[in-house]
Amino acid sequence: MIIRNWNALLFLISLISISSALIAEYFFNLQPCELCLKQRYPYYLILICLILLFLFKNFNKIWLYLVIQFASVYGLFYSIWHVGVENKIFKGPAGCSAVLTNSGSAEDLKAQILSKQVISCDEVIWSFFGISAASINTLVLLVIFILNAIYLFKYYGFNKEKNI
Repeated sequence: MIIRNWNALLFLISLISISSALIAEYFFNLQPCELCLKQRYPYYLILICLILLFLFKNFNKIWLYLVIQFASVYGLFYSIWHVGVENKIFKGPAGCSAVLTNSGSAEDLKAQILSKQVISCDEVIWSFFGISAASINTLVLLVIFILNAIYLFKYYGFNKEKNI
């Protein structure tokens, strides 16, 4: 049932995910960090692919499903990295840390403050029952990756009738 309605389910999952992030940012003023922003790109790309699938019915769809698969891998990379940064396992990107170095001058300190991103990647700004948004995003992207792989294998995998 899930695989049969995969396009609609994938569209719904992606739309809810990106809408939740945008609502949190613009209505609840939860500013995203650099890694949060990068985790949104796969959802934008997945939505574009699904719109193209809807508009062009005769298009060879396997390429768009492969793009969706690579988008989920991209998203998983950044979401796992973000979870690792939040748990102090990995270091975040250069502009994603709230740490300031000791300085002898106020001018240098001011330059450091102005060059740093306001939101630090290692701070959890929102969680649900103790699970951070990055962790939830990792689970959502993992489900997309697995179900899309099943869909690709089922509809574009080895043809069982061609046994020679």
